[in-house]
Amino acid sequence: MRPRCAFAVCHVFMLVLCLSAAEDFDWTKNDHGSFYYGTFPAGFSWGAGSSAYQTEGAWDKDGKGLSIWDVFSHKKGKIQQNDTGDSSCEGYYRVKDDVSLIKELKLNHYRFSISWPRLFPTGIKGIQYYSDLIDHLLENNITPIVTLYHWDLPQVLHEKYGGWQNISMVNHFNEFANLCFERFGNRVKYWITFNNPWSVAVEGYETGEHAPGLRLRGTGAYKAAHHIIKAHAKVWHTYDTQWRAKQKGQVGISLSGDWGEPVDISNQKDIEAAERYVQFYLGWFATPVFHGDYPQVMKDFIGRKSVQQGLGTSRLPTFSPQEKSYIKGTCDFLGIGHFTTRYITQKNNPSGRGSSSYFTDRDLAELVDPRWPDPGSEWLYSVPWGFRRLLNFVKTQYGNPAIYVTENGVSEKMLCTELCDDWRIQYFKDYINEMLKAIKDGVNVKGYTAWSLLDKFEWDEGYSERFGLYYVDFRNKNKPRYPKASVQFYKRIISSNGFPNQREVENWRRKAVETCSSSNQLLAADPLTSHMEMVTEIVVPTVCTLSILLSAIFLMFLLRRRN
Repeated sequence: MRPRCAFAVCHVFMLVLCLSAAEDFDWTKNDHGSFYYGTFPAGFSWGAGSSAYQTEGAWDKDGKGLSIWDVFSHKKGKIQQNDTGDSSCEGYYRVKDDVSLIKELKLNHYRFSISWPRLFPTGIKGIQYYSDLIDHLLENNITPIVTLYHWDLPQVLHEKYGGWQNISMVNHFNEFANLCFERFGNRVKYWITFNNPWSVAVEGYETGEHAPGLRLRGTGAYKAAHHIIKAHAKVWHTYDTQWRAKQKGQVGISLSGDWGEPVDISNQKDIEAAERYVQFYLGWFATPVFHGDYPQVMKDFIGRKSVQQGLGTSRLPTFSPQEKSYIKGTCDFLGIGHFTTRYITQKNNPSGRGSSSYFTDRDLAELVDPRWPDPGSEWLYSVPWGFRRLLNFVKTQYGNPAIYVTENGVSEKMLCTELCDDWRIQYFKDYINEMLKAIKDGVNVKGYTAWSLLDKFEWDEGYSERFGLYYVDFRNKNKPRYPKASVQFYKRIISSNGFPNQREVENWRRKAVETCSSSNQLLAADPLTSHMEMVTEIVVPTVCTLSILLSAIFLMFLLRRRN
């Protein structure tokens, strides 16, 4: 008994040591502060991003197979105005054009994703397309940051296995990732396994808003997430054991997280609710990757609600001890996608039979401040200080990992052709400044990716929502790109590596808006250009054909009269 007792005491002592070593996040300290003028560390990387399905088009060309988004968007009523990504920005055909835009912005890196169904099962030309894109970027001294999964699962894997509901996806994804490492890894040094798995799990398998459109309330999201986490870990280990030594690259994951701020920072219940909000969002994936298991609060709340429903086990799956150690530490860098913030308060949701869902499991309510700027998208309010709070939370919870901000930006919902996007300039200015403050706090942020390079297909919003630095005219078959004012402003931040002084930053804004005014006049005339194209391509050939027919009839009439 004595050796066992001694071992138990030692185990408890080590646990206490680990817990005391972890820095606690201070929920009561929210220093909004004034604008901070200063520069980023030397070598800080500036970029912009895109994803395959949102920008490439060419949905059925060169051996590309169907993705779940091809099938989902073709179903009537799933996407705003029944839009699809069939052609989108035609990025598949405009590699050189878009790399020239990236070069014009003076970006250090460009983040894009590889379409799984463009490579499997017969995508030889797909491999060439991505190889050419990578080469063009490197020729222009732009670092490629490559996402392996940005939501476009091959449809055949959904039909055959049920997609991310099935454990077999772990090996299928690893096979795809291994091909990418083999073909591109000699040139790509930054790999992201998954982009925002929260959306894949919740919107794909819980609410059905996204492809594949399943509504498996209370179980589907947890099951999908469980397999995604395992797939991420497997791919990290594959790279670590087979490729790292010769390719010298890094593998991370990109997690999205809105910040949750307690409504009342003096109310412990509100603080606990806010922490639940962040743990059920970012922590759901980050905690297993960094610590080997789900956040304790998720295990407690979902477990308790499952018991109240009369279920024998928790709806949240469990990792075995071997899986925990296999998953823990599978992150060379953490990608953070962040857009907005919510105020959070305690709310007891019912947990009767049949009423369970990811959202009711959290026992909280989300609120917004009506004073927060809202450029038109009902979910995206500008709350810059929430960004600094989130970055500091990551630092305290996960041992201050290397962070690349992989998505940050603001959209507009406008039918007009407005290039003077003053609200986007303000958003970038404020959010990038809060990131600079976080670095000053000691957060290890290595790079920033503005979302996004181009206007593109915005999932269930179709083309009604625009995030781009460059405006894309989707009515024109050539999909021309026009720089918005934010292009000039972001370019100045990059060239100065931050915010040198107040006068200069104000001057940037003034010049950016001035330059967009002339471009705006050009774009205002663009409907006329599109109209003229229609005249040239449709009306003129039709008139010519009719003229020829009428001439032939008239000639026949004359010949008959002569006879």
